[in-house]
Amino acid sequence: MHLDQSLGWLALALTPGLGARLAAKLLREFETPERIFHASLTALEACRLKAETAQAIASQQPLREAEKELAAVRALGCRLVHWEEAEYPPLLKQIYDPPVLLYVRGHVELLTRHCVSIVGTRRPTPYGNQMAEKLAHDLALRGLVITSGLARGIDSTAHKGALAAAGGATVGILGTGVDVIYPKENKKVFALMEERGAIVSEFPLGTFAAPQNFPIRNRIIAGMALGTVVIEGAQYSGSLITARLAMEFSREVYGVPGNATQPASFGPNQLIKQGAKLVTGWEDVMDELPTEIRTALVPVEAPAAEQRTLLIEESLSPAERAVFDLLQPDESRPVDELVERTGLNSSEVLPALFELEMKGLVRQLPGKNFVKVLL
Repeated sequence: MHLDQSLGWLALALTPGLGARLAAKLLREFETPERIFHASLTALEACRLKAETAQAIASQQPLREAEKELAAVRALGCRLVHWEEAEYPPLLKQIYDPPVLLYVRGHVELLTRHCVSIVGTRRPTPYGNQMAEKLAHDLALRGLVITSGLARGIDSTAHKGALAAAGGATVGILGTGVDVIYPKENKKVFALMEERGAIVSEFPLGTFAAPQNFPIRNRIIAGMALGTVVIEGAQYSGSLITARLAMEFSREVYGVPGNATQPASFGPNQLIKQGAKLVTGWEDVMDELPTEIRTALVPVEAPAAEQRTLLIEESLSPAERAVFDLLQPDESRPVDELVERTGLNSSEVLPALFELEMKGLVRQLPGKNFVKVLL
């Protein structure tokens, strides 16, 4: 469908007081958006719309607003995708209130591929960040599209992990307009996702980051995906909202277990107690997918864990081994502590850390703190 034919659908999406379920009811009655906007006020009121909503449609004011919005969409190079188009996410269409229209920047074809959502706290631990990056990378490497909310923390890390995989793809679902970069520090990843992934929103252009938008956005994250993985989230976090929506939509829910003394671990640990699949690696996610989907995904040959561990051990110098053995993935250590606990001097520890970083075995955090990278 050409962009200029989206006017009726866009007008439906912009009609005040007309949600997805009411829009679906009107479409069953009148068949097309054009017929809805040419219906009489009496016919519209017979569909039990609120008076102001019926009057807005009868006045055709949403059509005039849609014309302005459409001009802005064209200028941005954005794509509009509605319910009846082949590019509309098939799983999203199955939920009880799918968005009438999606704004899409980037590769629209990603919306119809098999995807898994990865969500979590905006203030992750080093362990949470590593798990998000590794899971997203490994799943994207095997052909799954990674979806998340492009928020700071776990969401952004998951997007980056997917983009780092060879051929990896990711989709960001926004609680703003697709022309609004939020948070600002995501400017670079936003641009990279537009180039190699996709950015999606149901909100009109220019919509700012209002708190009430994000729970609305979360139903798209849960609805598009085969399953949702939660990596760290407090008791009342948005990631738990997304997980509960996934349960309502009869989708798989996964939890990455965390340290029980950390508040951020409450969400996934609670979900696991309630029956969510415990996840420590990509295999745990793939095992729950239908057989026909698993067989359709890209097989990846990888060395066994034992072989990889052996290769690592053989490649380390004594100083590297001493430093590596002290580091943990969930707790950072400063250089001074490594010097003290290894018995080495700083002129030995610093080169060892540099070599371990080059081998992808450790990561430096702000303040010259280091953590072990999950293998």
